[in-house]
Amino acid sequence: MIVAMRSDASQADVDVVVQRITEHGLKAISLPGGERVAIGIASTIPPEVRAPLTELLEVMPGVDHVAQVSRAYKLASREFHPVDSVVEIKGITIGAPTFTVAAGPCAIESRDQLMRAAEAVKKAGAKALRGGAFKPRTSPYAFQGLGPKGLRYLKEAGEAAGLITVTEIMDQHDAEMIAEHADILQIGARNMQNYALLNAVGLLDVPVLLKRGPGATIDEWLLAAEYILCQGNRRVILCERGVHPLDRTYTRYTLDVSAIPVVKSISHLPILVDPSHAAGNRAYVPALCLAAAAAGADGLLVEVHPDPASALCDGPQSLSLGTFETLMQDIRAFCRKKRL
Repeated sequence: MIVAMRSDASQADVDVVVQRITEHGLKAISLPGGERVAIGIASTIPPEVRAPLTELLEVMPGVDHVAQVSRAYKLASREFHPVDSVVEIKGITIGAPTFTVAAGPCAIESRDQLMRAAEAVKKAGAKALRGGAFKPRTSPYAFQGLGPKGLRYLKEAGEAAGLITVTEIMDQHDAEMIAEHADILQIGARNMQNYALLNAVGLLDVPVLLKRGPGATIDEWLLAAEYILCQGNRRVILCERGVHPLDRTYTRYTLDVSAIPVVKSISHLPILVDPSHAAGNRAYVPALCLAAAAAGADGLLVEVHPDPASALCDGPQSLSLGTFETLMQDIRAFCRKKRL
């Protein structure tokens, strides 16, 4: 439910409306955008309360009209928040009109590897350094990351290169530790519906990059974002990374390019695209990057490695430093209307 106040409504009128909403055990939220004040009710409204509450609010001083919100998610919805959200981190913005590129290795393998990658992606024009210190792998025998040591390398490399950093969090108990070393906490596709983890990062004042699960609908994805938002953390960034394909012969997943304009139409949250995990093959990554930009994405999350052939994780889909530099030149020419 959204209560739209008249343009001449006083602060006292607004305060009384908020009071009436809270008296019903509901949460009232001030909504940005527009010339008039609007108040949203993010809580689930019981059916027996909705009609009488609507009638009560509609006749209160200063109220213009009351609108019902049709979507299950509230705080992630453009109905609640009509203006595009922009997440700012250390002077770097993610969201329109900026096109922000995060790049780096899938897994942090050594200090030297990460420092080389950071220097190269910074030079090419990236604004953020990605690197996994904790890696969820299908096989328990595969490289799982360097853990806390990798976090220290990430922080050092980011500061040395002047890049903000993003890394994956797998366990809610690690939230504060990882937040001390990284600027953005990534919720991986496997954990999109790990509700304990979503609630934990929602309690932090740290930007969260939420990847879409390969079998998740767009509504399920946005409801996962709602878990973070309703805990108080409004610095949420979405990431499309591909859905289960009909044919695994050529690509790892199918990049759902159509999800980008759909999300833009129904949600205010910024959206990045991870073409590396969708393709699973570095030969297709540049084309998917340009497709994401054309579809209206706010940026990219690209895997880049100094020596992809020797990578301990996702080498086949990682770009070399030289290929990434060429890609950034193409993106810069393609995104003339956006600021890199």
